Amino acid sequence: MANERLRAALLERGITVATLAEGIGVDQKTVERWITQGRTPYRKHRYAVASQLGLDETYLWPDALTSEQTASASNSELITIYPHRWSVPRDAWGRLFATAQQEIGVLVYAGLFLSEDNGVLRTFAEKADAGVRVRILLGDPDSRHVAERGADEGVDDAMAAKIRNAMVLYKPLFGRDGIEFRLHSTVLYNSIYRADDQILVNTHVYGVTAPHAPVWHLRKIAGGSLVNTYLESFDRVWDGATPFDPEG
Repeated sequence: MANERLRAALLERGITVATLAEGIGVDQKTVERWITQGRTPYRKHRYAVASQLGLDETYLWPDALTSEQTASASNSELITIYPHRWSVPRDAWGRLFATAQQEIGVLVYAGLFLSEDNGVLRTFAEKADAGVRVRILLGDPDSRHVAERGADEGVDDAMAAKIRNAMVLYKPLFGRDGIEFRLHSTVLYNSIYRADDQILVNTHVYGVTAPHAPVWHLRKIAGGSLVNTYLESFDRVWDGATPFDPEG
């Protein structure tokens, strides 16, 4: 069976079979067999192709790794677990975003602690100026799920108030090239803070406020699926969210 994912990836990027073959040091006919006959390359070649195309090895060849290999790689993506968000070193947030070369992402309801950090806001602005895409998702303060989260955490209307406060604090970044804001009305199972392939995930626990819930520090590695799960979730929320118009 032909590998349509690999074929499509080449077409989308305007890369020819010959160019890919030359770039990874294999014969052109070998690449053609990977596409037309669905042959699975050696691991080093799969990794080289994935790197060239900016895609995951497991996307291009879903059956290449055994479930044990995928599980092992996914376990290796976990760097550390903090028992509470407040136990994450304060400068860890700034260091995370400072590493970004392509993309920064924030998915929260309010994430007020972040918008209060002038150093982080400055990093967002500097990164955007350097060509990094910055996407910030805040909860819609008028949505039902935000109200429910406030009630669950025992803070009631304070949750929506925190979001509105964050909007005010983010005002210096509104309208800046490279920085996008959207409002979402989803059930927020986790807050996600992304810098390229490295993320901090603040898990949410019923009846516990976010600062007291655990945080996972993850870094994507080849063959792992843990980080991808959260990045795909971020994109789904983004796609369904509403662009925020501060003048609206």
